Amino acid sequence: MNKNILYAIIALFFSVLNSVSAQEKSIILGGKDGWPLLSRMDGIVQGRGRFGYDAMVLATNSRALDSDTDLLVDFENGKVADIAGKYSVSKNSLVPSENSFMGKYAGLSHGIGGLRLRGGKNTIFGKQGQGGSLTIEFWLKPSIAENGEVVFSWRSSRTVAGYPLYQMITAGFSGNHLEWSFTNVFNGYIANGGEISLSSRTTIIPEVWMHHAIHFDQETGLFEYRINGLLEDVKFVTSSGHESDGSVFPPVLGVPADIDICPQYTGLIDDFRIQRSSKTEVSEDLRIDKYTVSGGRFETEPLLLSQGASLVSIDGIVDTPSETAVEFFVRSGDNCCNWTENFPEWISVKPGEKIKDVSGLYVQVAAELYPDGNGTRSPAVTQLGINYKEIPLPLAPFRVTATAEDGAVVLTWPYSVDNSVGGYYIFYGDRPGEYLGKEALEGQSPIDVGNSVSIKLNGLKNGKIYYFAVASYSKYDSRIMGELSREIFARPSRK
Repeated sequence: MNKNILYAIIALFFSVLNSVSAQEKSIILGGKDGWPLLSRMDGIVQGRGRFGYDAMVLATNSRALDSDTDLLVDFENGKVADIAGKYSVSKNSLVPSENSFMGKYAGLSHGIGGLRLRGGKNTIFGKQGQGGSLTIEFWLKPSIAENGEVVFSWRSSRTVAGYPLYQMITAGFSGNHLEWSFTNVFNGYIANGGEISLSSRTTIIPEVWMHHAIHFDQETGLFEYRINGLLEDVKFVTSSGHESDGSVFPPVLGVPADIDICPQYTGLIDDFRIQRSSKTEVSEDLRIDKYTVSGGRFETEPLLLSQGASLVSIDGIVDTPSETAVEFFVRSGDNCCNWTENFPEWISVKPGEKIKDVSGLYVQVAAELYPDGNGTRSPAVTQLGINYKEIPLPLAPFRVTATAEDGAVVLTWPYSVDNSVGGYYIFYGDRPGEYLGKEALEGQSPIDVGNSVSIKLNGLKNGKIYYFAVASYSKYDSRIMGELSREIFARPSRK
């Protein structure tokens, strides 16, 4: 068989092989491989998705630490402790439970002592003297809401005119209602034996989560009790008993004493928090939804594809319970170092639909998750597939010849049989496999010769050996270069 025909057959074989390899590719996030390539998670946590895999879900509307936080027991990570670090545990019989309302864990009480905490010297219940605005809040899911059960207790005393005065703060059940009692806590308040009580109008239903919050405002004397953000009872701790006139009776606490959470209570409690502030206005802060209505967002890291790659579609395993939603966005570019929050522009896409005009070396995907209108259900993204089309690497010339001349070498090669080739790079150097040449008058290695199939390299040294290789680059993007041809060598000579 003629050699040229054989070369053509072999080249055609590699051309067909190359076109077959130029298929769509995919990057899979989530599923069995987890979610290691995320750069942002706002209002998003990893929860349980389909098939037992981790999924991106909305974070629950758990209370967080801030500058006003005096105490926060959120039971997360299976720990029963003040994550603000201001109270120490004196005694504990609460058990972490995954039957939570906020986050992954709640505290389970069996009515045998609960949690006792001792405040540090700068805490509300850890020092003696005048207090200020106060919020005590928590989520509660009682088993039976039985009369006499106590959810919160603090007992102390202070001296007034040389006589000890007993003090007490309690929250307990009576007739399926939760009642708060503050006895001798507010300085100067003597009505009703110094006791101020606030009681729920709403019936406390066993096995149902409810949010309870007591708010006292030092500036106005407003004292109110809310359940699920709705007003249950209100009083004004003022000399007139009204809002507009009269002086406020300030809280004054006596000898530092431990606080007890769920000392006589059977059921679940979650996110117990004490704040040095009062939020009494009806606002978004008081909405007690399990998931924030604004939703959450996660973004992948910029994912490396290949030069000239174009995004085809995204797909995944997504669950959207009734009234929930997930929206996806993509963006791409060749240099992700200069990307900002809004540059390049995010483009809205839908799973399974073809994506047009999104290409580049890097691609980034974002998703926004929204709960239902009541904030009780969250969507979930268990797996995300990013499908893209890669421009195939062009084939190198099948053979290259080198002819030595005086101070020069002439290289020639046939056109590559690959119709995606846009031109050729010439690599040269004075060591095998090291193409770092700089001597040729035509330029340093590599030299772009366009779509030419020959070049004469001038300015080379006679008697010195040089090594050469040729690579094709894509007509779609000159940065997309295929493999090098077989290496050849030549030694310029005056002869």
